Amino acid sequence: MDLRKTHSVILTEGDPEQKRSEILDYFHATFTIDERLYETLKDESTFYLKGDHLRHPLIFYYGHTATFFINKLIIARVIDRRVNPRFESLFAVGVDEMSWDDLNESHYDWPTPGEVKRYRDQVRDLVDGLIKTLPLTLPITWEHPFWAIMMGIEHERIHLETSSVLIRQLPLDQVRRHDFWEICRESGEPAANELLPVAAGRVRLGKDEGHPLYGWDNEYGSREAKVEAFSASKFLVSNREYLAFVKAGGYRERGWWTEEGWNWRSFKQAEHPLFWVEREWGWGLRTMLEIIDLPWNWPVEVNYLEAKAFCNWLSAKSGKSIRLPTEDEWYHLRDLAGVPDQPGWSRAPGNINLEYWASSCPVGRFAFGDFFDLIGNVWQWTETPIYPFHGFRVHPWYDDFSTPTFDTRHNLIKGGSWISTGNEATRDSRYAFRRHFFQHAGFRYVESAHPVEIHEDPYETDALAAQYCDAHYGPEHFGVPNFPRACAEICLELTRGRSRGHALDLGCAVGRASFELARGFDQVTGLDFSSRFFRLAARMQDEGFLRYALPEEGEVVSFNELELADLGLKEVRERVEFFQADACNLPDKFTGYDLVLAANLIDRLYSPRRFLAAIRERLNPGGLLVIASPYTWLEEYTKKDEWLGGYREAGEPVWTIDGLSRELLPYFTPLGAPREIPFVIRETRRKFQYSIAQLTVWELK
Repeated sequence: MDLRKTHSVILTEGDPEQKRSEILDYFHATFTIDERLYETLKDESTFYLKGDHLRHPLIFYYGHTATFFINKLIIARVIDRRVNPRFESLFAVGVDEMSWDDLNESHYDWPTPGEVKRYRDQVRDLVDGLIKTLPLTLPITWEHPFWAIMMGIEHERIHLETSSVLIRQLPLDQVRRHDFWEICRESGEPAANELLPVAAGRVRLGKDEGHPLYGWDNEYGSREAKVEAFSASKFLVSNREYLAFVKAGGYRERGWWTEEGWNWRSFKQAEHPLFWVEREWGWGLRTMLEIIDLPWNWPVEVNYLEAKAFCNWLSAKSGKSIRLPTEDEWYHLRDLAGVPDQPGWSRAPGNINLEYWASSCPVGRFAFGDFFDLIGNVWQWTETPIYPFHGFRVHPWYDDFSTPTFDTRHNLIKGGSWISTGNEATRDSRYAFRRHFFQHAGFRYVESAHPVEIHEDPYETDALAAQYCDAHYGPEHFGVPNFPRACAEICLELTRGRSRGHALDLGCAVGRASFELARGFDQVTGLDFSSRFFRLAARMQDEGFLRYALPEEGEVVSFNELELADLGLKEVRERVEFFQADACNLPDKFTGYDLVLAANLIDRLYSPRRFLAAIRERLNPGGLLVIASPYTWLEEYTKKDEWLGGYREAGEPVWTIDGLSRELLPYFTPLGAPREIPFVIRETRRKFQYSIAQLTVWELK
């Protein structure tokens, strides 16, 4: 196999034994390329240097990619014995550069490079044996043992990128040139950049689970979007074009930078791009293994914060609305140009897949219609922080690959660089880094007055809100029926043959009972005083799904997505609306109801008597008031003199059912005997609250 022309493996079709051979070749090519990267280090002492003081020394990454195979194979239950438990702990978790000042120094008893190489050989032999002997049927899907092997291979290819960036930051006298990593020698002056029009259109992002190529979990799901017309720069921004920003004092002018960007620039005391080298006789460029005269027609390599500052400067200078492209715009530009996808090409259409050089090359070298470098050369920063597509699911074997980045602080890079191979060189790949992060990355700019859509973190991480999401929409626990649904079913049973015009769900929390009531009522209004819950109910009504992070054990959480469609409620959501309101002081507009449901509300009101005195005015004649509560009276929520029960009077206990009767009997007639409705709240994987609510029904006289 030509190490410079490896292609991703199609996992859904073909002869199983031929597929086994393809995966075996792909695995060994990956392992070999990775080791050739470390052959560029001068000697053993270089392994213990840090290319970036916020990252581990290179010895860690040398061992990490092998350890990853073992750890994932164990999680997937493909193997049940470790190769080297110490190494598989030591090399398991690296520092994801979450900020430039959050790394605590620790002492590590690193092994020698020779010891790590012997360990790598053991892992290579083990995985080689697994590929040769494990049963192989097609397609290879998420649950397939070979998926864990592919995960290890693609993970190692990611580290070709990240480790090469770290090596690029080592002192020059600590690296040595290598034939495999020969750079481009073409340089000169670039053609003037210009903005070219891009027509409006639609894009479809995401792939389904039957996609033929390996993918990380954030690639799955779907998004369809309209892209308004915009203009995009013909070329990536070159070193020459960026020099104008540097010469204009761009790194010293606070006005061009975001607050985050200026904080970074001040912290790093940056005056120019990281890989530019100031010399008495002119600028140089640090490539991975040498310093060359700065090629003015190569793409500049910067982080997002620098790219954004340049765009702000150029916008002011030109009088145009200049910014970075969004992910949607990048895909639209690529799709319009008909860029072929790997592994379908016989030769890479751009400087990608290690097929040309171990460096960037001139920005005018690879044309894609009217534009250049739509893929390859350097990654391209976008304005879009990474987010999950609709239908996203966490892969259980690598549950922290994507979700920690769904925080609006990790921006997507698109298109790949000269060293992008495997999954990274495919259309659907989605990688994101913190905005101050350095990669082999540059940018092109666009002109557009259309606002950038920021997909805020959709995972509800508030512990209580997540509990309610699970209680309302999640699975049953211990065979106890879903409480909001049970309450709604009783309401629908009670109103059979009665008017079902408009129902009110008071204290609706995250909204399940409101949707269930809409199965029978023409209209349902859900009200909750807490914006903590109301916004989630409204989101479910608007988008049809919710995502939440549920505590499992300690700091470990699981990420969950719930859809109305899966509950048979998608069609009724148009009959539901949610508002924030105080049940003890409802606005006048909330009136005219045939039914009012107050579930788990009465003992959380600051004035339950006021509520009971006023609620009858909201009901139509003959309307029903349904109250369900475990009567957990706490002064935290209700002053004791407002309690309807749960206290002693003249030495005798007063029960809440008695207090309800005192307040309601003058105006309501009770229907039937009280009912006992159990419910379960899940706190963690091993901790649950089991409660029993008493449900009573009152008909307005």
